[in-house]
Amino acid sequence: MELGFYGLGRMGGNMVTRLVQGGHKVIASNRSRGPVDLAQQHGAIPAYSLEELVSKLGDSPKAVWIMVPSGAVVDETIEHLTTLLKPGDIIIDGGNSWFKDTKRRAETLNAKGFHYMDCGTSGGVWGLKEGYSLMIGGEAEIFKHLEPLFATLAPPNGYGHFGTHGAGHYVKMVHNGVEYGMMQAYGEGYEILHSSEYNLDMLQISKVWQNGSVVRSWLLDLAVIAFQTEGGDLAKIKGYVEDSGEGRWTIQEAIDHNIPAPIITMSLLERFHSRQPESYSAKVLAALRNQFGGHAVLTEGETTGH
Repeated sequence: MELGFYGLGRMGGNMVTRLVQGGHKVIASNRSRGPVDLAQQHGAIPAYSLEELVSKLGDSPKAVWIMVPSGAVVDETIEHLTTLLKPGDIIIDGGNSWFKDTKRRAETLNAKGFHYMDCGTSGGVWGLKEGYSLMIGGEAEIFKHLEPLFATLAPPNGYGHFGTHGAGHYVKMVHNGVEYGMMQAYGEGYEILHSSEYNLDMLQISKVWQNGSVVRSWLLDLAVIAFQTEGGDLAKIKGYVEDSGEGRWTIQEAIDHNIPAPIITMSLLERFHSRQPESYSAKVLAALRNQFGGHAVLTEGETTGH
């Protein structure tokens, strides 16, 4: 099958390679030149602008997959593409767009005669080897038309069509919210182990947990790799954790539907906490404890000795 692919970042470049290896004809483009050159080395047809990408696609319906950061960049890319494509052509958003933005974009594009599909994509940098989990929304007939692409990108049983426009991004949003909670639980558990009176080997524990344990998972497999690479103390890694938006959207959706989601919510708040070099709220707590109970307060430069 033929596909235009725009956005060759950490996931996009590997997705192009997997598609080419699966026998598809991929015209690959990116804002900067380097990733396009690399995609060409892996068998893709290079295009150094959206104009060139569309011009190299064959007969309609042409299909262009965009893999760019959520927000304004998606809107800008779609607007540019609509000046180059024709009604009946297909745009696929494989990034982490907010499902309400997806619904809005689909309505606008459908009114102009274009088809729009959302494809929440999970798999990270391991997707080239392991395949990508694909959560897809949009028109059922367009899903069927594009299914050979999804089947190549995903492992067996690793993709699905979940409903109309926005459904795929909705499922991916909640997927990432669940991921927040799982990662936070692992992090807290490992911290308790690391702080215990025993000289515990984090790598050994992780390997034991991988086999037969009810907490075994791909995230645990990644923890094994992290401890093998960085050592049990993770001394070279700064404990600063970003978020890309999906956790916030999941929590807002829970609020809108009156659904309690304390684990996901606290996991997001802990990420905020990780970004503070020093917590002002913790200073307030220390000051209050000192005022009402005479509890000791550490001054700048002092440590507890632990």
